[in-house]
Amino acid sequence: MSDLLVTNGRVVTQNAERDVVADGALAITDERIEAVGPTADIVADYDADRVVDADGGAVIPGLINAHTHVSDVVLRGGAFAADRGLYDWLYNVKRPASVAMTPDEHAVAAALYCLEAIRAGVTTFVENDTEVVWDAPETIEAKLDVYDTAGVRNVYGAGFADSPPDEAFEALLADYQLRDSGVEHPPADHFAIDTDRAVRETERLIERHHGSADGRQSIWPTPIVLASSSTRGLREASRLAEEHDVRTTMHIAEAEVEEADAGLSSIEYLRNAGYLGERTLLGHCVQIDAGDVRLLAKSGTSVAHNFMANMRLATGFAPVVELLDAGVTVGLGTDNANLNDTVNPLSDLRAVASAHKGYHRDPGVIPAQTAFDMVTIDGARAIGRADDLGSLEAGKLADVAIVDLDHPHLTPCPDPVHALVYAAQGFEVETVLCAGDIVMEEREVTTFDDTAAILRDAAAVGADVVERVGIE
Repeated sequence: MSDLLVTNGRVVTQNAERDVVADGALAITDERIEAVGPTADIVADYDADRVVDADGGAVIPGLINAHTHVSDVVLRGGAFAADRGLYDWLYNVKRPASVAMTPDEHAVAAALYCLEAIRAGVTTFVENDTEVVWDAPETIEAKLDVYDTAGVRNVYGAGFADSPPDEAFEALLADYQLRDSGVEHPPADHFAIDTDRAVRETERLIERHHGSADGRQSIWPTPIVLASSSTRGLREASRLAEEHDVRTTMHIAEAEVEEADAGLSSIEYLRNAGYLGERTLLGHCVQIDAGDVRLLAKSGTSVAHNFMANMRLATGFAPVVELLDAGVTVGLGTDNANLNDTVNPLSDLRAVASAHKGYHRDPGVIPAQTAFDMVTIDGARAIGRADDLGSLEAGKLADVAIVDLDHPHLTPCPDPVHALVYAAQGFEVETVLCAGDIVMEEREVTTFDDTAAILRDAAAVGADVVERVGIE
């Protein structure tokens, strides 16, 4: 007896052959997929307590967001965050507001984030929490509690900065902050933490939360950026990842000023520090060259491509085509919600698959299938979960989304992958399962009691924080 059958769908398996079962079904027992095949065969071979009729929709793996930020979701929708470069936006908008938020306000942001992510078909996201104040762990706990309630998978990147800013960086920061002198700016060393304490606190989080929520919660050690990371901190992050069988992630080569030293690239420095490797996921990798690409490929390091945020900040095109050609695993991240301005991977895929063609003047780069891989099986590889996530195959965890294809903009639809990449916008997701549990059905998220209240609370929090901090 299976727990649940998903029937009558166009099953986009994302298996090694990228099979699509035209009238397909899944049998799910406990938290895993028991069988995949034609609906007639599955119905004949398996009884179930419940049947979900996909009604001709696309049945796809739950989407994986390989690099994102959560709390600033309440800061979007306003011109105050627009038309700014990286440091202008980060130090005049995002960080002042994030620091000013209370644990309850972070929890409201987390609920809004999860609500939108689930409605977009996301079942796993990697949060890079770059505004951790380690003296206030209640903020972390408040967010993790919300993620547990939401019922989807979260990788919490516990960000630490164990190398205080030098005088040159403090001067640069002061120059940027002159633009918004009325904003309540946190001190330049506000997030600084001793390396030993960073290791202790991160390990404590791993021991307490990694594998909780029925295995849906993960904790990764996360040096924030190269400028605020010591060599020892990088090595300790890699050690923790190896020792606890997790991964580590950080932002790298996003802005041109990130070079580690004259003649030494950021990627070369990470190689020298022993940080590159199969347990490492690097966000951005925009300012890298052919030699860096080779180092990433040789070391087995994965990359999270944050296309929309990089475009909004005008930091440039990451060499994703070159990375893919070299065999580097590339996942897709929506990055900051007040830059993107969504946390919806499907809405980014069209831009990713199209813009690189124009940039390279080559219509053959990043085909639709390659783009879709970034949010499914390659996303799973990037976070070290390809053995149990990213495709619909027997034995894998039953993280599933059902996309309604019965819309004018998705008609006709001879190739569901092509339609999902170039035409779908995200709101077409009807049903979402995580580990076999239904977390959304008929567009209603089942894990939150009052979704309307989440929207009201998030709007109020966003307005209050912006006014309180003095952002204009």
